[in-house]
Amino acid sequence: MSTLLRHVIPPPHSLLYTTSKKPKLNSHSFRNPPFSFSSIKVTAATPMASTTKKVLVPIANGTEPIEAVITIDVLRRGGADVTVASIEKQTRVDATHDVKLVADSLLSECNDAVFDLITLPGGLPGATNLKNCQLLEKLVKKQVEDGKLYAAVCASPAVAFGSWGLLNGLRATCHPLFMDELKSSGAITVESRVHEEGNVVTSRGPGTTMEFAVALVEKLFGKEKADEVSGPLGMRSNHGDEYSIKELNPMQWTFDNVPRVLVPVANGTEEMEAIIIIDILRRAKVNVVVASVEDNLEILASRKVKLEADMLLDEAAKLSYDLIVLPGGIGGAQAFAKSEQLVNMLKKQRESNRPYGAMCASPALVLEPHGLLKHMPLPSNTMWIAHFFTIDITGVKILDFKGKKATAFPALCNKLSDPSEIENRVVVDGNLITSRGPGCTMEFALGMVEKFFGRDKALELAKPLLFTHP
Repeated sequence: MSTLLRHVIPPPHSLLYTTSKKPKLNSHSFRNPPFSFSSIKVTAATPMASTTKKVLVPIANGTEPIEAVITIDVLRRGGADVTVASIEKQTRVDATHDVKLVADSLLSECNDAVFDLITLPGGLPGATNLKNCQLLEKLVKKQVEDGKLYAAVCASPAVAFGSWGLLNGLRATCHPLFMDELKSSGAITVESRVHEEGNVVTSRGPGTTMEFAVALVEKLFGKEKADEVSGPLGMRSNHGDEYSIKELNPMQWTFDNVPRVLVPVANGTEEMEAIIIIDILRRAKVNVVVASVEDNLEILASRKVKLEADMLLDEAAKLSYDLIVLPGGIGGAQAFAKSEQLVNMLKKQRESNRPYGAMCASPALVLEPHGLLKHMPLPSNTMWIAHFFTIDITGVKILDFKGKKATAFPALCNKLSDPSEIENRVVVDGNLITSRGPGCTMEFALGMVEKFFGRDKALELAKPLLFTHP
C-alpha cells in the first residue's frame, strides 16, 4: 500500500490561480505568493462593473461534464446570469462518462439574446458537436465582432474556435492532445493553465477549469468579486503538483471484479462535487450508481444545475456497494440526513467494515449527527478487546471500533466532535474518506481511486485531467 502524505489546506487568502499573457518557456513554473490576481494584465477587455452579466454555456452530447458544471457553478457564484443551452433537439444531453445534464433551454431559443460572455466546455465528441453547430458558430462570431468576451477549455479552443478562424495570430492554450491542431489554425500556442488574450480566454482541461472559471469571474466582475468567489472554493495553491492526502489506520479497500460505488444526489447537492466524483471514478472504470434521494430522477443542484440520476434510491438500495460516498452542498446534505433509507445504508456499510465517505457539508450534517464518526457499539460475539480493536470469534477479521477522524467544509468543522484533522484537504481513516470543499474534490476522488487501485493508477488519471503536470 502506498504511503499517503499530509497536505494542509492554506487559508483562503493564500489561494492562487494563474493566467498568462505571454508564452511561457516553462509551464510548470508557478508562483506561490499570497493569493493575488495581479498576474493578470488585461490587454483589451477591462473588467466590467459589478452588475448582472449574461453568460451562455452551450452543451452537447459528449460534452465533458466537469468542465461544463464547474464553469456554470463558479460563474453563478459570481453573480452571472448563466444560460445553459443544449445544441441538441432536446434539453437533456448525454455528456461523457454517462453523465446526464439537463439544459435550461435549447440554443435555438437564444438566437436573439445578447451575452456578455459565451464560454465553451470541451470533451469529445462534445467539442466537435459544438463546432458543427452553425447557430453556435454564428453567435460566437457575432460575439467576437462586437468586441465581447468569448472563452473555451480543453479541446474546444482548437476544435471549435480554431476551425472557425477566431484565434488566428492570437496566443491561446488547449488540451495537450490538441496543441498541434491549435497551432495549425493560426494560433500562437502557449502551455499556460489559463491564458487571456484580449477578449478571449482559453484553458487546458478538467483540472484547470476552476482556475479558468475564476478568471472569467474576474473578467466580468473584477478582482474583488473573483477573490470573494475563489476563497470558499478551497483551490490548491500548488496547481499541477502531485496531490497528497492524510491517511490514518491504513486498511485495504477490497472489491470483487469491479468496484461498485453509490453516489447519492438530492436537490441542493453541490454539483461540482457530485460531477467530479462521478466523472473521475468512471474514468477509472468503476461502476458508479448515481441515485436520487428525491421522488424524481432529475434534481436541481445548489447552483441550479439540473442533473439526472441513474435511478431512485429505492432501486439503488437493492444492491450492495464497495463504497458509498456523499457529495456536499447544504441542501443536499440536509436531504441525505433526512433520508432514513440512506442513513441505514451508511450504518450497514460501516458495520460491515466497508468503505464510506463524505465531503463538504456532509461529514458535519450527515455523518456526525447519525453517529457515523463515533465509536461503534461492540458486537455480542466479541471475545477479545485491545486498543479498541476486536477480533470476531467467527474468523480473523479485524474490526475497528475507534471513533473516526474526519474533515469537512471549514465553516461547518465546529460541528465535528473530533476537530484534530480538520485542516487536511482529504482524510482517510481506515474505511472512511472525507474532504473539505469543491476545490478539494479532485484529490478526494483520486484518493478513492488510489485506495481501490493504487497510487500509480490515480496519477495516471490525474495527468490527462491536467490536475497534475502531463
